Amino acid sequence: MAVVEPYAVLNDGHRIPVIGFGTYAPEKFSKSMSGEGTKVAIEVGYRHIDGAFLYGNEVEVGRAIKEKIADGTIRREDLFHTGKLWSTFHSPELVRPALEKSLKDLQMDYLDLFLIHVPVGLKPGEDILPVDENGKYLYSNTDIRDTWEAMEKCKDAGLVKSIGVSRFNRRQLELILNKPDLKHKPVCNQVECHLYLSQSKMLEFCRSHDIVLVGFSVLGSSRDETYCIGQGAPVLLEDPVLNAIAEKLGRTPAQVAMRHLLQRGIVVLAKSFTPSRIKQNLQALDFQLSAEDMRSLEKLNRNMRYDSMSMWMDHPKYPFHDEY
Repeated sequence: MAVVEPYAVLNDGHRIPVIGFGTYAPEKFSKSMSGEGTKVAIEVGYRHIDGAFLYGNEVEVGRAIKEKIADGTIRREDLFHTGKLWSTFHSPELVRPALEKSLKDLQMDYLDLFLIHVPVGLKPGEDILPVDENGKYLYSNTDIRDTWEAMEKCKDAGLVKSIGVSRFNRRQLELILNKPDLKHKPVCNQVECHLYLSQSKMLEFCRSHDIVLVGFSVLGSSRDETYCIGQGAPVLLEDPVLNAIAEKLGRTPAQVAMRHLLQRGIVVLAKSFTPSRIKQNLQALDFQLSAEDMRSLEKLNRNMRYDSMSMWMDHPKYPFHDEY
């Protein structure tokens, strides 16, 4: 039986809680819901909050965290908070100001983890998703190694404890890992990962370099038309094999889907704005899946992405042309 520790150790010595609360909310939800959800998550025991500039709710999330520190529920040092560098800030001189803006909005002195959100660079400026008059995305193509050096400086300055990447393929990770003057290795690669997208090869590659794999959309994905996410895709939590195992164990399908990834050594991010589900998801630490159940769930893999970022397929740094 696989015992899952509540923390994973990163290659720089810091610890990351293996279950995180995701704060992204599609536009149909109000920003205040992210703040309320964060408060509930902290109250029921989450100590890992995953955020990003792109989500547009760092003020609300920061306020929620500050409230929970003020009322004595947590101390700042007990919380692991992740932020992400958005694609319009890949130019090295923009990295630290972007981080400082997030810190100000969050009312924090430092982040526990700061990630390059996606390898795809977009034109710097006020627009988060810059497009021309024909609606075509405006790209930038900064050398990701230059961006990484600016990330390293943020770590050295004490503004972040750990730095990593998100949605990088193997080749893009290797670009950083093979840098002759590399100072700090990425501690993690945050990628879409669930029963239909097992990420086995990426997991193996990351393990071989002491990089933690962090999974998002671990319960499948809510449909989000803004980013062409999940349109027409099967609903993972309705999978009959998953539901049969959940019923047998007296667990929810979400708990079983998360537990499967945890037993494979993957850090999971779960997102919900329903208080009862927020609490239930954290209970994925409270039971174990048998080797037989693990094998049954592994067979569900179909290498299917809910979010293929297809709108950026023609970008030179589009990550999903490669196998992994």
